[in-house]
Amino acid sequence: MKERIYLLPKEGNFYKANMHCHTTISDGKLTPEQVKEEYQKNGYQIVAFTDHKKYCPHPELNSQDFLSLAGVETDINEIRPGKERIRTRMFHINFYDTNPDEMPEEKAKYCAADYWNYDFSYVNAYIKKMKKLGFLASYNHPYWSMQNYDEYAKLDGLFAMEIYNHGCELDGLYGYNPQAYDEMLRSGKKIFCLATDDNHNEYPIGHPLCDSFGGFTMIKAKELTYPAVMNALEKGDFYSSMGPVINSLYIEGNELVVETSPVQKIYVKMEGKNCYMKVAPPGERIKAARFTLTGREGFIRVACRTEKGNFANSNAYFLEDLPVEFTTE
Repeated sequence: MKERIYLLPKEGNFYKANMHCHTTISDGKLTPEQVKEEYQKNGYQIVAFTDHKKYCPHPELNSQDFLSLAGVETDINEIRPGKERIRTRMFHINFYDTNPDEMPEEKAKYCAADYWNYDFSYVNAYIKKMKKLGFLASYNHPYWSMQNYDEYAKLDGLFAMEIYNHGCELDGLYGYNPQAYDEMLRSGKKIFCLATDDNHNEYPIGHPLCDSFGGFTMIKAKELTYPAVMNALEKGDFYSSMGPVINSLYIEGNELVVETSPVQKIYVKMEGKNCYMKVAPPGERIKAARFTLTGREGFIRVACRTEKGNFANSNAYFLEDLPVEFTTE
């Protein structure tokens, strides 16, 4: 039997997470308690509370079946005299605290300041400082932020970026950013990708413009505890989705094996423009695919799509970092 190399861990449980959330502590309409209640009703076990410039952990919300992650969203904005703010470019970055018990006062003070220095060395220095304080940095919604490759490719120290932001998708179809993720990977950035809500709940639950329950991250961890979930995030043991499920992802010999919920398409994106693909015949769906790897793909990442156009995306895996030996002819 060929050895299996699991890209998503074999052991552990998947936990459904919203990694971008706003409450009444900043500009959201639901209290943290209401967010927990509504997200639990919809099958979530984890919410990262990332209020704007307000670092506010919520350990009181933690229970056996729910975990709150401490975080903050920082925006570093361009100053454009005489221009409306809607034309202003900005960096929005989510920071997730790997250990809220350490330096809480220093973190709260540093996160609360206003930052208007749209300079790349400044932005990277800020990320570096936050990492020293114990945060993981994730770059948010590049399309909504009016940024292009020349800007976001200069970011250093990121752990991840948003490939999908549900709130931005409702705002103006700005939410899905697979090209930006691929561009980051092709520039040598070995980062992960998240699907999030970025919910503010201006519209009530159930309204077609409600920004909850559209993008989520499935984290595979040994248990629903803060250390276990943070360890899984740091290792990339998760995938992002708008609905489809990736049940298993592993390499067996020279073959990549993908097992999913019923979908219309399973694609493998890579460093070049070519793709591996399996597509269901009209009116049918598929739940698995095998793809032979050559070792020349650079990186691989799986994208699954339903007939309704909802995607699930794995993180990218660089073959040079995997213990796989490829037979060359």
